[in-house]
Amino acid sequence: MAASVTLEQVLSRLAREGELYERLPEGRVRCYACGHRCLILPGQKGICKVRWNEDGRLMVPTGYVAALQLDPIEKKPFFHAYPGARALSFGMLGCDYHCGFCQNWLTSQALRDSAAGVPPQEVTPKQIVDLALRHRAKILTSTYNEPLITSEWAVEVFREGKARGLVCSYVSNGNVTPEVLDYIRPWVDLYKVDLKGFDDKHYRKLGGVLKVVLDGIQLLHEKGFWVEVVTLVIPGFNDSNEELREIAQFLGSVSPDIPWHVTAFHQDYKMTDPPNTVASTLIRAAEIGVAEGLRYVYAGNLPGHVGPFENTYCPSCKSVLVERMGYRILRDVLTPTRGVCPSCSSKIPGVWG
Repeated sequence: MAASVTLEQVLSRLAREGELYERLPEGRVRCYACGHRCLILPGQKGICKVRWNEDGRLMVPTGYVAALQLDPIEKKPFFHAYPGARALSFGMLGCDYHCGFCQNWLTSQALRDSAAGVPPQEVTPKQIVDLALRHRAKILTSTYNEPLITSEWAVEVFREGKARGLVCSYVSNGNVTPEVLDYIRPWVDLYKVDLKGFDDKHYRKLGGVLKVVLDGIQLLHEKGFWVEVVTLVIPGFNDSNEELREIAQFLGSVSPDIPWHVTAFHQDYKMTDPPNTVASTLIRAAEIGVAEGLRYVYAGNLPGHVGPFENTYCPSCKSVLVERMGYRILRDVLTPTRGVCPSCSSKIPGVWG
């Protein structure tokens, strides 16, 4: 308990008044950072536990990171944006979901689970951007916790990054509101959504609502973000042919050009009953995506075991355009041609530099 109280005390200092909220009578506030749209009374916190009402003002996180890592952009994963580029990923604490299979639970569940928690390190946006440029990163990514609930801080960092030539991205659960998307749109170029299944009952157990995420994917596409979608395929949870087909059909209805990544579950955090996902399951999921008309389907986390589903192909002439092994780029003919297939001149959707 002492550690939790200490963490809360530290975070109460690393805070400022937010922008994504509305003041209401009797000192209440309505937060717009995520799809929960929490109504927060004075002295209370939102579902995320890092946005709270202090005397009628919504206080939000600022001025720290709890995780900082240099990664290939393919790890986010973005496969249709700057192949081989480096991404400096940063995260804070807290989440608006409570997934039992969270692979970043040490940061995301820090104020919800006494076993979690990472000491925040104070930092300025300039220091983060300086670090990115020093390590020749092209991308800044807000990740490791849910970036929507720390959007004011992300915009502080991204404003500095964009001014110095960096590309900015979110790795998110997609529990968006129109207000938060309008707020981040000038600063966020790439947006990865975790679509955790197509069963609303399962979604509610994780702390979300399926329709909010589906509407969010549609809205992200309409507003011009470059969107890629990931589904962590979990045996017995979301790996039935029917559910995978529903996901693929939905994505196709938004745009068949949205890349869909199906990735392998491994036992983590509170979900240790299902077996780890095997390659044949990922291949089955990817084949369903292709059969439903998706043009760019990828199977991840099991490099060398998923056949052609690590590579990008031209949907017109079937030429290999980007060849990958895990997070490594073995061949890339799209970046030099600015996203045009050199064999047939088809335009390949994405952000190719």
